[in-house]
Amino acid sequence: MEPLLNNLRKDIRMQKESDRQMSTAWILVYIIPFIVSLVIAAYFTVTLLDVFSSIDFSDPQSYNYSYDWLPAEFVSVWLMTLLMGAANCVVTIFLNYLLVNRRATHFKRQKFLSEDIISTIDYLAKTKDISVDVNLSSLQRTLREANYEETEKSAILWSILSAFVPFIQLYVYYFLVKDFYRHEHREDGFWVDASGALNTLGVNFSVPQRIKPMPYRSFVLYLILSIVTAGMFAVYWLYVLVKDPNEHFKAHIQAETQLLTALESVTV
Repeated sequence: MEPLLNNLRKDIRMQKESDRQMSTAWILVYIIPFIVSLVIAAYFTVTLLDVFSSIDFSDPQSYNYSYDWLPAEFVSVWLMTLLMGAANCVVTIFLNYLLVNRRATHFKRQKFLSEDIISTIDYLAKTKDISVDVNLSSLQRTLREANYEETEKSAILWSILSAFVPFIQLYVYYFLVKDFYRHEHREDGFWVDASGALNTLGVNFSVPQRIKPMPYRSFVLYLILSIVTAGMFAVYWLYVLVKDPNEHFKAHIQAETQLLTALESVTV
């Protein structure tokens, strides 16, 4: 029993290391370029208005103003815009890497945890000579589904593609929303089956209720809203991509801690 508990302890340590909370301040990746663009546009507009306001249209010939400053002004504005775009591109690549990488690390770790829970239940069932075959079969099926659907996606590859290939960013948002939602619902079923099996085996464990279950978020609806709002809704979209997994990870810590406490109290 102790080797199985050690595996569970290792899984929980991996959870604390891999499922790190991301700050929702990452939405500034979208907000700051928008604000800077408005400032640049406002500055250039005010400058041009100031120039034209000095023209006496009743006597155009009397107007004698040098435009020598104009090329330099255009160059500085475009240079500032390019630099801002380059910086935003680098930050976006890094952000996408974080989002995709934590999906991959969490799904991988969860599969290890599921395997260890199944092994522990199977060991207890054989030791106590109590049949929980129905629960074990359901748990194993859920794990097979996870192995089939939660395929690994390279964080480096998808983060780079999203910066340079059109519409790839949308696909990244699509699978992040879809995969985490399905993962949580599949996981809820796994916890219910595990709790039923453990209680049958005399282990007092009940699955903690999720405080904030992950809601269903329609990719099509979010895409339409982002287009209609000229990209402003994408700020909220990014916000939920950060927030939803954060809430999911918090529930994990609570459930796994209670599971380990319940199993450590068992004497076999």
